[in-house]
Amino acid sequence: MKLCIHPFNLELKHTFTISRKSEDFQPSLVVELTDGTYSGYGETTTNPYYNITMENLTNIISKNQELICSSSNEKPASFWNKIAPYFKENKFALSAIDIAYNDFYTKRAGKKLYDYWQLDITNNPVTDYTIGIDSIKKMVSKMQELPWPIYKIKLGTKNDIGIVTELRKHTDAVFRIDANCGWTAEETIGNSFKLKDLGVEFLEQPLAANDVEGAKKVFEKSALPIIADESCIVESDIEKCIGLFHGVNVKLSKCGGLTPAKRMLEKARALGLKTMVGCMTESTVGISAIAHLLPLLDYVDMDGGLLLKKDIATGITIHKGIISYAKENGTGVILL
Repeated sequence: MKLCIHPFNLELKHTFTISRKSEDFQPSLVVELTDGTYSGYGETTTNPYYNITMENLTNIISKNQELICSSSNEKPASFWNKIAPYFKENKFALSAIDIAYNDFYTKRAGKKLYDYWQLDITNNPVTDYTIGIDSIKKMVSKMQELPWPIYKIKLGTKNDIGIVTELRKHTDAVFRIDANCGWTAEETIGNSFKLKDLGVEFLEQPLAANDVEGAKKVFEKSALPIIADESCIVESDIEKCIGLFHGVNVKLSKCGGLTPAKRMLEKARALGLKTMVGCMTESTVGISAIAHLLPLLDYVDMDGGLLLKKDIATGITIHKGIISYAKENGTGVILL
């Protein structure tokens, strides 16, 4: 098996702003694993919040290339268990490799990944579409540009309730709110009652990840369900969310790929938590991988490819929130 890495700088349709940063481009790394007949693709992105750079991604992958390429027949879970100890400091790189191997393995087996996992796709959830922080006029314009059944609204400003109040005048869509650690416990509780009246479904990670006491208070008093994101990174975090959150948002890059993400989702469901997977503004390479976890999810945020000016691959397609799988096996990805 041969490994190739493909760096990209994905240009966004609009400046994308959350509570802690703005960006017009998203650096992305695609890993390709190939035996000359079948190619599997996985993707991760750089992320300053987690100190993930293109340099440290490529360095750790190159350092472990021989180990990665010595595998081609192990089942994906066994492959992940073998390489994971070498990527403890960079789960983002591990994720790209794990996704690529799952794609490669199931393409070669002549199966779609969800079939390999024996998952039923008949009741898949629809994806939301994210509206980043901007002027109200521009946020409305983004909604009008792409009418959608569910919008995820990024907040963390001094006028959050005013923003949602104004956006509600322009659509009947369901709203989900992601404050990206931008609120206090008191703000969250107060905002939750106003936002519930404005048709908001849940709040995602309103508090800083280390604010455990605040999370307890919000869990008890919020008018809306609270979903963990920055507070739920790896498998051991699932149990820690009990009594602090109503559900978890699992990110493939943060936890180390499809293999641990699937385990996390199954564990969360067993513990009575709502389940969600979110994206990191990946292209269709990364988004197509998420699609195969849909039968395990209550909610999904997989709009990364829709936020790009130009995609770098074909795979799943999305129309008004509904996901359709590619005809190709594996995750369905073909790099353009």
